[in-house]
Amino acid sequence: MGIFDFLILVAIASICGGIGQSIGGFKLGSGGCLMSAIVGFIGAIIGKWIAVELEFPQLWTITIDNQPFPIIWSIIGAALFTAILGLIFNKGDKR
Repeated sequence: MGIFDFLILVAIASICGGIGQSIGGFKLGSGGCLMSAIVGFIGAIIGKWIAVELEFPQLWTITIDNQPFPIIWSIIGAALFTAILGLIFNKGDKR
């Protein structure tokens, strides 16, 4: 995988992670784009695992340098990941 392909993959993961964080309702730190990219990649792993286990189809997958990246499952996985972290870290926060 070349540097250009990697940067495109990071940009797509950042967008998916940012959308997932917005849906999940919890902002992870002040890492900005880098934190969104990490959440997007973790979301892709979680979402793809859920889709495979429940035998759901791969929805809207982008292939970059023969590496598939599931957009919809990445957003769903990122939303679940941030929602779970929000429940864990906001336990004592009574707003």
